[in-house]
Amino acid sequence: MRVAMYYRNNDVRVEEIPVPKIGKGEMLVKVMASGICGSDVMEWYRIKKAPCVLGHEIAGEIVEVGEGVKNYKKGDRVFVSHHVPCNTCRYCLSGYHTACETLHKTNYDPGGFAEYLRVPEINVKSGVYILPENMSYEEGTFIEPLACILRGQGVANLKAGQSVLVIGSGISGLLHINLAKDAGAERIIATDVNEYRLNAALKFGANSVINAKENVPERVRKLNDGRLADCVIVCTGAMPAIEQALQSVDKGGTILFFAVPEPGINVSVPINDFWRNEIKIVTSYGAAPSDIALAIEFISARRANVKDMITHRLGMSEAQLGFKLVAEAKESIKVIIEPWR
Repeated sequence: MRVAMYYRNNDVRVEEIPVPKIGKGEMLVKVMASGICGSDVMEWYRIKKAPCVLGHEIAGEIVEVGEGVKNYKKGDRVFVSHHVPCNTCRYCLSGYHTACETLHKTNYDPGGFAEYLRVPEINVKSGVYILPENMSYEEGTFIEPLACILRGQGVANLKAGQSVLVIGSGISGLLHINLAKDAGAERIIATDVNEYRLNAALKFGANSVINAKENVPERVRKLNDGRLADCVIVCTGAMPAIEQALQSVDKGGTILFFAVPEPGINVSVPINDFWRNEIKIVTSYGAAPSDIALAIEFISARRANVKDMITHRLGMSEAQLGFKLVAEAKESIKVIIEPWR
């Protein structure tokens, strides 16, 4: 079968490897669509495992089930979660599923940028979801990223009536904007350095946009009746953006670090000011099974406008172009690889 083998962002090769053999309790899925995530082009994070087949936002069709698989059958249209928690450790039982050691170790074989993938038994048990009839494969690629957004906004306790500042208007930022609007945020302000993405932010629910090269805190005050933002969501690991976030949160507000800088980079926090004004800093990583189930509901009910975020649908032979588009972060939003295109 064909796979897109990752060596680095500018070196993604279409190669041939054997179709995985499945065992007891496993399944083989034909990948119909696989989204390129922003984390796929975080070269400092990915290159240490290269060469490898990336891709974790997949939707496909079951073509074979192993002995003992009872809840799924050949022909089922599914979303498959790459990371699954054990659901029994103290972290899972406390609601911190994404801190579970099992979640960090699980994955499917080889990765989403392949014609087929093997779903291990543990993933079959708690990471396979039937796609609703009204959901296309390409919409199914948004389930995992949207689940992460839902989890993040839950951690940040985002609620109706708040003012929200989204720093970084890539796909994660746009999904945050879209869901903040659905949640009833009173005013949503988005930033980016890219005019294409600022226009996209307006399209998907932002009331106002700011070029990140401007004085962001000052502009937020002008756009938000003299106040800073109740909730600041950081969707980029760039240090200038992080500094802007620390300066743009209102008293009693919350900063959600949805994205972070690479390891080894420390952030200086004006802790005395934050203490005095009861400003909270929270973080969010990944998604739990409950978040995934909720994301499926949101997409199926059209509460999240994901289809219009797709800018590129590419075949396997164009995988290198897809990585280039996502890494450059210029005039693309969601790039999807369709192996059988």
